[in-house]
Amino acid sequence: MILFPAIDLKEGRCVRLVQGDMEQAVVFNDDPAAQAATFEAQGFSWLHVVDLDGAFAGAPMNAAAVDAILARVSLPVQLGGGIREMKTVEAWLAKGVSRVIIGTAAVRDPAFVREAARLHPGKIAVGIDAKDGRVAVEGWAQTSSMTAEELGRRFEDAGVAAIIYTDIARDGILKGLNIEMTLALAKAVSIPVIASGGLASIDDVHRLLEPDCALLAGAITGRALYDGRIDPAAALAAIRRAGGSRA
Repeated sequence: MILFPAIDLKEGRCVRLVQGDMEQAVVFNDDPAAQAATFEAQGFSWLHVVDLDGAFAGAPMNAAAVDAILARVSLPVQLGGGIREMKTVEAWLAKGVSRVIIGTAAVRDPAFVREAARLHPGKIAVGIDAKDGRVAVEGWAQTSSMTAEELGRRFEDAGVAAIIYTDIARDGILKGLNIEMTLALAKAVSIPVIASGGLASIDDVHRLLEPDCALLAGAITGRALYDGRIDPAAALAAIRRAGGSRA
C-alpha cells in the first residue's frame, strides 16, 4: 500500500479545506516546495498534489507552485485540479508530473479520459469525489446524479491507472476513512482504488493494512499529517511491516 501525503494548493500556498469548502481553508505552509521536500525527507514514495483554484476555475491556477515542487523533489507526483483538456494533460506530463488526475471531465467528457488513457498509458487517474454516494464536480461545488460505482465502471476497459476515491463528507474533518464505500467501489471495478478523505490517525493506517483492504492500492493523508496526528515514520514502518508497497 502506498501512503500519499497531500499538498493542496490555494493561491500558491499549501492549505487544507474542510469538506471542500474554500472558505474554510487553513494555511499550513507558504512554501509548497519546502513542504514537498519535507515529505520526501520523511520517506514517502509519492506526492498527491491538488490545484484547488484550478478545480474551481477549470484550468491550472497554481502552475508556479507545482513547477517549484517538481523542481525541488524527485518523488513521483500525481496532480489533479482543473485538468479538462488534452493540452493540459500533455503540458503537465511534459513538465514531469507522473500521473494526472481527471475529475470533473470524467463525468462531463468520458471520451476525453479514454483518449488520454490511450495516448498516455499508466499516466491517467480518475478522481471520483462523492457526497452522500453521488459524484460531485466543479471543485465539489455541484453534485451529479451518478454514483461512484457507475462512474468507475464507465472506465473499466479504458486503461486508467487508478481511481482516487474521496468521501467529501469526511475530507478534512479527521473522522476516519469511509472504508465501506471505498471497498464497495474497489470490488465493483478492476482499476486500482486509492482511498481519500478523513484519514485521521495511525489506527486508520492499521485499518488499511487489514486483509479486506488488500484490494486498495493506497490512501491519501492530509490534515492528520499537518496536525501531527500521524507520525510519518510510524505510519511508513507499519506499512513496511505489513508487506511493503504493493503498487
